Amino acid sequence: MLNARISGIASYAPDDILDNEMLSKMVDTNDEWITTRVGIKQRRILKKEGEGSSYLGEQAVKRLLESTGTAPEEVDLLICATSNPDYRFPSTGSVIAHRCGLKNAYAYDIQAACAGFIVALQDGAAYVRSGMRKKVVVVAAEMMSSMVNYNDRSTCPLFGDGAGAMMLEPTDRPVGIMDGVFHIDGEGRDHLIMPAGGSVKPASHATIDACEHYVIQDGRYVYKHAVTDMLESSLEVMERNGLSIEDVDYLIPHQANLRIIEAVSQRAGIAPEKVLVNIEHYGNTSAASIPLCIDEFKGQLKKGDRMILTAFGAGFTWGALYVIWDI
Repeated sequence: MLNARISGIASYAPDDILDNEMLSKMVDTNDEWITTRVGIKQRRILKKEGEGSSYLGEQAVKRLLESTGTAPEEVDLLICATSNPDYRFPSTGSVIAHRCGLKNAYAYDIQAACAGFIVALQDGAAYVRSGMRKKVVVVAAEMMSSMVNYNDRSTCPLFGDGAGAMMLEPTDRPVGIMDGVFHIDGEGRDHLIMPAGGSVKPASHATIDACEHYVIQDGRYVYKHAVTDMLESSLEVMERNGLSIEDVDYLIPHQANLRIIEAVSQRAGIAPEKVLVNIEHYGNTSAASIPLCIDEFKGQLKKGDRMILTAFGAGFTWGALYVIWDI
């Protein structure tokens, strides 16, 4: 039986930093307020004129190809997870594939909000297990700054820009993407949403004047559901695979809010040293946060490490993935 192993990982974050002190000069906030509530000190912002999420994804994928010694023409498929596509069409994945020279690959986007990367990993693993594809690139590319209202003190401190990419390849060993559980509840729609810009409410002078092309979030409602749902889905995938808390080497949660991460890990009984966190330096990069975090800590990961990846996002959509590391 084929499994999908992770054969490489890479990430990219822009050089430009927007720290809390700089943000406090733009909106009524301060470093203490932001740090105590969400644990973020700075975030990266893409300021390259005429570029969007595809630029971030391109850099991550090129680093992935270089680090794995993979020629562009060897890649069979690229799946891009993003909530900030360059355009409504064509797909951002097609732009990234073209820029990276993936001439033999098919490419498409998925939209699962902050859970996008782990959803795309499960999709990519299914292609590999089926034998349809042998080298699959999963990339999350998020220019979150493009949907942030920097006059809204409740949301603008949260988000940053970044991208992360993984390579999936077949193996007959029991490693890689082992299992996943995913859920969705459409009742969460209005609590985390960009109201305008889609077919329900196309762009107009009225929608622009009403600031409806920015992310709007009911923070308390989202917090409560994120903690509960990330915890329950993590425990669910562990139970399905006969894992105890002691069996898990690392919990790698979506980097949305430090208090959410701490609440999930504490309620699960996972020791702090087993929880990978880098939100302080990047903020919430939506689907890109998990691969950005794994790439930062990859030096301490060992072959055979058992990891739970979990995320929660707009929709509401959430889930958890059980992974055995093999790099």
